[in-house]
Amino acid sequence: MLFYDYTLEMLENYFSERDENKAKAKILYKALYRNGLRLSDITELSEKTKAIIADDFSFELPAEAALHDDGETAKVLLRLSDGSMVETVLMRHGYNTGVCVSTQVGCSMGCTFCQSGRMKKIRSLTAGEIVSQVLYMSKRFGNIGHISVMGIGEPLDNFDNVKAFMEIASSPYGLSLGGRHITLSTCGIVPYIKRLDEVKCGFNLAISLHSADSAIRSEIMPVNRRWGIDELIKTVKEYSEKNKQRIAFEYILIDKLNDSAEQAEKLAALVKDINCFVNLIPYNPTENSEYRRSENADVFFDVLKKRGINAIFRREFGGSIKAACGQLCAECAEHAEYAECGK
Repeated sequence: MLFYDYTLEMLENYFSERDENKAKAKILYKALYRNGLRLSDITELSEKTKAIIADDFSFELPAEAALHDDGETAKVLLRLSDGSMVETVLMRHGYNTGVCVSTQVGCSMGCTFCQSGRMKKIRSLTAGEIVSQVLYMSKRFGNIGHISVMGIGEPLDNFDNVKAFMEIASSPYGLSLGGRHITLSTCGIVPYIKRLDEVKCGFNLAISLHSADSAIRSEIMPVNRRWGIDELIKTVKEYSEKNKQRIAFEYILIDKLNDSAEQAEKLAALVKDINCFVNLIPYNPTENSEYRRSENADVFFDVLKKRGINAIFRREFGGSIKAACGQLCAECAEHAEYAECGK
């Protein structure tokens, strides 16, 4: 069993089922997550207890298969225990360091502008495999101040494991990141957005919108054919009001597709009644893509501002090191030593 799959409650149950004091769960959690100790170094647990834990659990972290680092952004390809590959990205901000984690091997959403959308979904990650990405990056690069759940895969297509990950990440005995330091991004799987109240850590919610025009969004994001814009916006508005939370709408600007002044007007009308801001993202070109970076970004931004919509341009990270989701994985799939990737 992978230790990092266990929430604190699960670990308490593990000890209780063995007629052990469940308080040992907090001791173990704090020692491993907060203090960075090895199991053998935990003096508050008996040698007998540590031997049982060592027999029952694996504490293995993924292995580094490839690294691209430009000094500002580090993109790591990690090999999991079964040989599957996932990408994890470190972003060095001036105020802290953030990490972007993947939640699946491949992705089934099929967004046409996304490299990982062209990769076949192989499987979802366990909670522990997501946790292990953060632990690896922390050991490799230092303290992590923010987690973005927006790497390869659709988080809400792996709801239960992502929910457990968020619990571990926000636990004061676990990774100990407050909810405001965790952002989850979804392309809009409405039934699971309605279940996000089950995640109790008060995280930030981002919606990958990318068009306010239903026909265009259906063209570039097949999920819109199942849960359309009107249903998505209604659900997000209800979630925002119920949780008193400001929503981020992510919008990649693609040349001559979704970047016109008319499209900006549609976007402003769509989100005007929601407590939100729009995160405008320059398109990060990928190989074999027909899309190009917008040259109309300033006009689009000005329309939103004139309509009273809070909008920002997302700071770019990793353009020189293939930091868009799936780029490094796709590149490494071309080499024999990384043949497991992107099957």
